[in-house]
Formats: sequence, structure tokens, C-alpha cells
Amino acid sequence: MELAIQILHVLVAVFLVLVILLQAGKGAGIGAAFGGAGSQTVFGGRGAQTFLSKLTSIAAAVFFVTSLTLSFISSTQARSVVEGEHAIPAAQTEQAPEAPAAAAPEAVEQGPADAAPAPADAAPAPVDAAPAE
Repeated sequence: MELAIQILHVLVAVFLVLVILLQAGKGAGIGAAFGGAGSQTVFGGRGAQTFLSKLTSIAAAVFFVTSLTLSFISSTQARSVVEGEHAIPAAQTEQAPEAPAAAAPEAVEQGPADAAPAPADAAPAPVDAAPAE
């Protein structure tokens, strides 16, 4: 049902755009802006509605109704954004163990006296500062 209303909503929206673009303007040229005698009155004076303006009114009403219907349907359904996955309560999540605090330099234990020092070439290589292109 919701899918059918969504399809109708999109079709009515496209139809509404096309009908509005097909309509001619009010016909007031630049002469009407300066009080030309042949211009139309301020609030219309167009006479009866044309066929396209009636179609526009009907399409706008259908668009309004489908918008409200889709809004109502989506507000009554409790759906997840990611369907099929359930949220895990915070109490059940596994927390990572905290890393031990770094020891102060005075408290560092010394290894055996016969342990060999680390080689000097074990230092990390310098990073090239040139930008990559």
C-alpha cells in the first residue's frame, strides 16, 4: 500500500511540474509594469479558469493528500533505519580492556645486566617531506 502511494506521489509530482511549465504567463508585458491600459487587473480578471489551471489545482490537491498520507503512514510505523538489525543494549556490549598506565621513567625495571643494548640502526627511517602528486 505504501509503495503504491509513493509511486503515485512521484508521478503526481512530475505531472504537476509539467503542467505548470506548460501554462502561459499572465501576459503582462513590460508596458503593464508602467500602467499600460491593456494590462490585466491586479488580482486576476482572467475570467474562467483554463483547462491547464484546473489540472494544476487537481494535481496539487492529490499531491497534498499523498504527502499527508505518506507522513501519517511513516509516523505510525516504528522501523529501524537499518532494517533487520537490532540495537544492542549498552550493558551487553563488551568493553575493551583499558591499557596499563605507562610507568614513570624512575620506575622502569632494568633487565638482566648481560642484556645487549638495541642496535643503533633500529631507529625509524626519516619521512620524506615532499608532497605526493
